[in-house]
Amino acid sequence: MLFPTLTFGLFFLIVYIIAWALKASNEWRKIFLLIASWFFYGAWDWRFVALLILSGFLNWGAARLIIAYQDDQKRRKLFLVLGVIANLCILGWFKYYGFFMEQFAGLLTGLGWERDLYIMQVVLPVGISFFTFQGMSYLIDIYRRQTEPSRLLDMVLLMSFFPHLVAGPIVRASHLIPQFQTVPKIDRGMAAMGILLIVWGLFKKAVIASYLATEFVDPVFFDPSAHSTFDLIMAAYGYAVQIYCDFSAYSDMAIGLAALLGYRFPHNFNQPYRATSLQDFWRRWHISLSSWLRDYLYISLGGSRHGRARLYFALMTTMLLGGLWHGASWNFVIWGAIHGGVLVAERLWREYRPDHWPVLPAAAGIIITFHIVTLAWIFFRSATFGDASQYLAGIAAFDFSATTLTPLGLVLILFGTALHALPPDAIQRAAVRVRTQSAALVGLATGFLILIIDAMRPEGVEPFIYYQF
Repeated sequence: MLFPTLTFGLFFLIVYIIAWALKASNEWRKIFLLIASWFFYGAWDWRFVALLILSGFLNWGAARLIIAYQDDQKRRKLFLVLGVIANLCILGWFKYYGFFMEQFAGLLTGLGWERDLYIMQVVLPVGISFFTFQGMSYLIDIYRRQTEPSRLLDMVLLMSFFPHLVAGPIVRASHLIPQFQTVPKIDRGMAAMGILLIVWGLFKKAVIASYLATEFVDPVFFDPSAHSTFDLIMAAYGYAVQIYCDFSAYSDMAIGLAALLGYRFPHNFNQPYRATSLQDFWRRWHISLSSWLRDYLYISLGGSRHGRARLYFALMTTMLLGGLWHGASWNFVIWGAIHGGVLVAERLWREYRPDHWPVLPAAAGIIITFHIVTLAWIFFRSATFGDASQYLAGIAAFDFSATTLTPLGLVLILFGTALHALPPDAIQRAAVRVRTQSAALVGLATGFLILIIDAMRPEGVEPFIYYQF
């Protein structure tokens, strides 16, 4: 089920009514939400519901073993390592088996030992990276004594909860499980914020992201050689807007849906294209993933605690693995390498910049950072390294003879970019006004806006980009 569909709308309406009808019994409410989440996930493929349940039991069981040996550091560490390895094996099998087998086959061929290797076609479960990372964060937090142990029901619900199940945000146990343990409450402010986030996310996804993808970006990236330099440049800008509107829309809708059920999710985007540096960009883009990589990978690799060389190694390794997390492709590794290399360069510049040199103006920092990010998006979006190379070669050709970009496409690219000039708290301000209106008026206005969005959007519903991760 996709969020911007009538099927999901009916599903959520039923879940909303029953969930609040069960508020007198928090346990039965959670059981119902768990079953509803499995039904939601099973709409893609019922076979993988078992994997979702297994993953929840695995992380809960490993955490219980860590807790059982509070005074035995060696055993605690052993169970942590085994639990993390088990999670990585699940992720590796489904997500990276084919990629590594292809690389291994290529290596054998290069060595003159060509073999016909049997490579199975493994179906990638939707959202496996997100719920696996959630499980690992719980294990590590238990090991570090940074969160309280949870009951089995709460743990499985944490990993299965449908609003954030398939594309985040990555909500940590310490944030959501305490909310599961109390009877949820909702006020007019929370409801107003939830409704606004859902409608705003629906507009960004169904109108901006979907139009740019189907009418301009996808055709250009499919065959770069058939398009002019102007189209290639504008399609790169278009994809930057598309992926932001697509992914932030999912996060907005997930946060809004959870709010209507009485739960608070962390903010996941904060106008990333107004970042003045790449470090600032990662404080604003996919905040739940960047903070996960910082807390569980960068710091574990030494962070800034063991000298500059170790810091640069930790930064580069974190971004390379962060790139590989997105998919089994060298293009994702190159995308991570670009971000890691620039992050290291920024650190070096801050440390060794001559004192008498002027500080780069904020506006210049925003422009430079945006174009570095957009350049990296070309590798992220392209199917292969060859496609990305062809795309960049087309830009270098300086052929401005023609364009397939429509006026509406240009307006949407400019509008999607201009969103980053809005006040950061624009939605919160709007929610303050909405909360003072009558429920009937809010309901009518919401229905009217949804009808307008439905009339504006292209035919069909494109899956969210991050569903593939």
